[in-house]
Amino acid sequence: MSLTLTRRRTAAAVLTAALLVPLAACGNDDPKKDTGGSPASGSASGAPSANLTVLAAASLTDVFKTAGAAYEKAHPGTKITFSFAGSQELVAQVSQGSPADVLVTADTKSMDKVKADTGTPAVIAKNRLVIATGEGNPFKVDGLKDLADTKLKVVLAAPEVPAGKYSEQILDKQGVTVKPVSQEPNVRAVLSKVELGEADAGLVYKTDAASAADKVDAVEIPDDQNAIAQYPAATLKDSKNAEAAAAFVAWLSSPDGQKILQDAGFQKP
Repeated sequence: MSLTLTRRRTAAAVLTAALLVPLAACGNDDPKKDTGGSPASGSASGAPSANLTVLAAASLTDVFKTAGAAYEKAHPGTKITFSFAGSQELVAQVSQGSPADVLVTADTKSMDKVKADTGTPAVIAKNRLVIATGEGNPFKVDGLKDLADTKLKVVLAAPEVPAGKYSEQILDKQGVTVKPVSQEPNVRAVLSKVELGEADAGLVYKTDAASAADKVDAVEIPDDQNAIAQYPAATLKDSKNAEAAAAFVAWLSSPDGQKILQDAGFQKP
């Protein structure tokens, strides 16, 4: 082989390599286009990433904080912000067009009021009422009939709140007349009154009493005297993160979501 031919081939090889380097460097300059998966392509589970706002009944405060942390860990890139209030307040927010992605209420009637604004709801859990008293049950409250004692300072949720409706329902069924010292805007406010000693007793959900077991006692109400609270969850039609919102609602009914709810004392839907 001649010296001239050898030099030509060497020069061609160097030129080819020089051209390929910038092409390779440009091939993946945008990580969002990485076909191997990236923040833009959603979480490792396949659910899309998003910043979700969830409007949830006050009685879900503790369990949803736990559930939200678990969901974010399993779905990197997703951030959940919760807004807790009485279901009637949440319904008002939705009706007024407050930006949010998911709604979870403590009764189906509240959810029905905004059915034009939501997807199809799914019941994710159930709950029951108990009588919350001060630690040690100092007034020896034994059942619903004892709440009629005018010497007791009893606090209830307001009638427009699901917990208030359930309370009214079970008291009426037993023919018990209660004159509450106050009617609160959500069930957590009822619990707080008892915790602080501002009330001697109050009707709250079983899970609420359990969340404050070191401060209040829970007097069980027999099933035949009780009411069953149902918690429907639904996506909001105006959500800007419809797919991610639907994924979170579905997760609440999944084995992982249900375990967290049931570990907190909620019943199976």
